[in-house]
Amino acid sequence: MTPVGVMFILFPVCCLLPGTWAATVSGLQYTVLDRRVFGAVANFSTFLLDPTSGVLFMGARDTIVVVDTNKLNEPPRMVIWNVPQESRNTCMTKGKTEGDCRNYILLLEFHSDGRHIYVCGTYAFDPKCAFLEKSSLTLEKDADGHVTMEMGRKKVPFDPRKPFSAVMTDDALYAATSINFRGTEFDITRATGPEQKQIRSEQKVHWLDEPEFVSSAFVELSTDNNVAGEDDRIFFFFNEAAMEYNFYSKVRVPRVARVCRSDVGGLRTLQQHWTTFLKAELVCEDKLRHQRFDVLVDVFTLRHSPQEAGSTHFYGLFTTQWEPEQSAVCVFGASDIIRAMNGPFKKRNDKTDTPTPVGLPRPGQCLNNALKAEGYDSSLKIPDNLLAYVRNHPLMQQSVNAAPLLVRKGVTYTKLAVTLIGRREGQREAMLHLGTDFGELHQVAVIDEKATLLREIPLFEPTEPVNNILLHRGWALVGTPQSLARLRSEDCTLYSSCKLCARFGELGCEWAASEERCVRSTSAPSDGDVIEEALRKCDSQEDRCSPSIKELRVSLGLQLLLPCAQLSPRPCSWEHPPNSLTKQRHPDLEVTVTRDGLGSYICACQEGQIHDPTPCRRAVYQLTLEDPTTAGAVVGCARHVVAFYILSFLGGLLFGAALLYFVKCRQLSGPREGIGRDLLGSSARQQPGFRLTDKRNGIASKAADAGQVGKLGNGGHRGNSASAANAKARNGSGNASYANYNILSADVLDGRTAGREARAPRGGEGESAEGAEMDEGLGEGITGLEEEFASFPMFKTPAPLAPCEESSI
Repeated sequence: MTPVGVMFILFPVCCLLPGTWAATVSGLQYTVLDRRVFGAVANFSTFLLDPTSGVLFMGARDTIVVVDTNKLNEPPRMVIWNVPQESRNTCMTKGKTEGDCRNYILLLEFHSDGRHIYVCGTYAFDPKCAFLEKSSLTLEKDADGHVTMEMGRKKVPFDPRKPFSAVMTDDALYAATSINFRGTEFDITRATGPEQKQIRSEQKVHWLDEPEFVSSAFVELSTDNNVAGEDDRIFFFFNEAAMEYNFYSKVRVPRVARVCRSDVGGLRTLQQHWTTFLKAELVCEDKLRHQRFDVLVDVFTLRHSPQEAGSTHFYGLFTTQWEPEQSAVCVFGASDIIRAMNGPFKKRNDKTDTPTPVGLPRPGQCLNNALKAEGYDSSLKIPDNLLAYVRNHPLMQQSVNAAPLLVRKGVTYTKLAVTLIGRREGQREAMLHLGTDFGELHQVAVIDEKATLLREIPLFEPTEPVNNILLHRGWALVGTPQSLARLRSEDCTLYSSCKLCARFGELGCEWAASEERCVRSTSAPSDGDVIEEALRKCDSQEDRCSPSIKELRVSLGLQLLLPCAQLSPRPCSWEHPPNSLTKQRHPDLEVTVTRDGLGSYICACQEGQIHDPTPCRRAVYQLTLEDPTTAGAVVGCARHVVAFYILSFLGGLLFGAALLYFVKCRQLSGPREGIGRDLLGSSARQQPGFRLTDKRNGIASKAADAGQVGKLGNGGHRGNSASAANAKARNGSGNASYANYNILSADVLDGRTAGREARAPRGGEGESAEGAEMDEGLGEGITGLEEEFASFPMFKTPAPLAPCEESSI
């Protein structure tokens, strides 16, 4: 059988396979489950992975979806938990939409018994929680067959769009969420367990000011190496309005708050309220460029050493209020946060403020062996004056500072996950997995102070932002509100060249020359310089600082935006022809193509240590003319082109005015008016498929689209596709007005010429008929022409000049 025959046989079989599909990008294979698999189920908001079995639980609208990540070819299982119609009607009577009055599953946490999952949903703006049995995948029910539910207020928000965060340990749920129907009150609570241990934040003194909760983490201290007997801590990360800044407008800053696990509130003061609630500002700042990233987007918690709680680090994903398409990653140590919590308190501005009490216990301090030795073995025994002070001073004077590990401009990151790589202890070697609002996953390796972009993988549709990333046994599970993807999260095959593989030799990778790929090393690391030794074995000169040259075929007058992948906070610079027309947009470069500007454009960025002057090339472009023979005649927005448009426009106006005057005169002549109206119907019946308006608009739209497609074919940078589309819309609409006018004139003249040519062979009789036909043609459709002329905007108001043709890469 021929290969063609095999293809014809296999194609229908592939079409009958389930909706799971696999793809390969540059040798990296991944699997995607989308709407073809999940059907109408959508709005995936939270992921929970069973590490032993690899089963993934996903919270969606009215449904809990269960997927075996080891068998993605099997159809997922669905657990339905919807809202009765009566409850939905009640919700809609309160002013909510039908879509809002559904049950959005926002919380999934394992129960300590190992058999159940604690599930909470919005339940038509009346939050409820239930228990899901793992083995049977059924919700726990009562004797009457109804789902056993408990109140979900203070555990998840009423509104599914409100941000919240929660973490569970030993069946104690610590949640940070809005707590009322309108979403205007916020709380950090211990929401489960005995009622006397359900603690909340203080509302009267504004511990929380319009917070947007981002993440939470439980840091458990091991009893083996906890010499001081320190208490376990729960950290909450959020953005809030900073009341300490006395500005005219509200200033939002990122915060970290901390409470202690053994906190049960005060005896008289702060009853059932936190006695250990403290918060500090998070500062992610590049001091050399005086740039601060002041919006916290996501936080990933990672313990560098499994046995040491002090090695816990929080990787924060930041952006800025003024430039959303700019992202940075900063890492904060748990010890740095604790140090700030042990520092001075932020003083109030009023004169009645009291000084900080001196001695033990310190206000807001977690329990330890020293306090227990003094008799303070419970928060109920802390004196009221100390509790009153911490109630009025929750904010710390010192902030928690960090410098960016990674800075990217022109991209908006939405989710972050981190894995440690390398063999050396105590080194800052990590792999960052970053989800974008464009359905992509970016993988960046950070070694010491150098960041290397390894992959930009388009996993989903551009309209699906990444909202979940889980890492499990070398795999990354990436989710959006509609889809799920699985791909390798760490592998030596990510490094596509010999020298790039050599730079990651200390991570256990080596270049296999026979296979021409990077593989995991099986030999023990040598004592010498692993990187330099591996680089000597590479014959190729390609590495991470020698990118391939991208040739762009352009036309004169075109405007381009050349992207540069800036990873380090250090500045980037461009090398380009001396007489080129450029404007740097940090780190990208805007170029207006001229003859003197053709040639090489090189972007180089400073990386590594501050004192290291060696730049790293990030991008190289070569601009060449698309058609050199005609380039001189096609200069964007040349003066003669503008003059031509102006003359054409004025000539069209004069012609239209003359035609209208002629039509009016014909109407006033009397007898010919009726003939013209009668002939309008016969002419329309002869050519029903070629109405003037349809033909004109069809040709105009094709001409405008064809012209713009040609201009947008010079590049593929995703970050500028939107601006190119906008340019197309602007130019298309402008050209369409003039195209309609010109085609309209051509249609009128072509119709009269065609009638004359068709009747010419009939001799003298034809000549007399020719005059009659011309008169009838002029009278034909006079009323229709008047209506069409009157409907055109150009006869009402002057048409604008055609805009300059622009495009971008």
